[in-house]
Amino acid sequence: MIYLAIVSLIWAFSFGIIGSSLAGVDSFLVATIRLACASLLFFPFLRLKQISGKDCIRLFCYGSVQFGLMYVLYLKAFQYLPSHLVALFSILTPVYVVLIHDLRSRVFSPRYLIAACLSVLGAAIIKIQGVPSGSIWLGFILMQLAGLSFAFGQIAYRDWKQSHPSVLDRSVFPILSLGGVLSAGLLSLVFADPEKLSVTTSQWQSILYLGFIASGLGFFLWNKGASQTNPGTLAVFNNAVVPLAMFVSLFIFGEIASITTDNLLRLIIGGLLILIAVSISTKKKY
Repeated sequence: MIYLAIVSLIWAFSFGIIGSSLAGVDSFLVATIRLACASLLFFPFLRLKQISGKDCIRLFCYGSVQFGLMYVLYLKAFQYLPSHLVALFSILTPVYVVLIHDLRSRVFSPRYLIAACLSVLGAAIIKIQGVPSGSIWLGFILMQLAGLSFAFGQIAYRDWKQSHPSVLDRSVFPILSLGGVLSAGLLSLVFADPEKLSVTTSQWQSILYLGFIASGLGFFLWNKGASQTNPGTLAVFNNAVVPLAMFVSLFIFGEIASITTDNLLRLIIGGLLILIAVSISTKKKY
């Protein structure tokens, strides 16, 4: 669980970079470069001899969905939604994690589903401020597809790793990230906007940070944590970044002056609900 908490903190610091620094840069290009950076970071640890060819293909496909397809859909959503709605529409991912786990395992986990729904409620209380307006449905659909992609990859890798406990996560992570690179790269070749391929120096700095830290280190630790915890806790932590991101924005980046009593109350109530969800999900070992 500590790995999931660390990544949630990393992502809380990096979330706003996409909406503010990378506006005007093609989302397919950004996704491909970020995942390429992640692959370079862990490529020296790749150990293909530890797994079979079938497992290599399986992991490659998992990565193409969890990282490549998810990133393209997620970044594309920023073209239709402001960053706060992107965050809002991501809060259903915990439910997808539990449902995909139950479908793959052919079981029903009511406790994990309750925990996931509590985390969704907590995140919604923090993020929702009035009814969204405007043409948002395409962005909403993109975010749900991104959430499904990320949820599937987490559960699929978790199941694979638990059946291969002797294989080190770092030995196979480059396969996952390379799957993401190929997926995002192929989509980039087809759908990238030639007028948005220009990248400034400051944007390169943001992309490299997101690639090596948020994507590389973040995704590695996230999948490592996913393989060591139950589906309920994994689901809940998909929304842990919401109160952390708000806390960081308010108290680290100096937005405290703009805080209202209502916002603070939302943060406290929503954060408590997510903590309760974590407690419920970890009460009994899976």
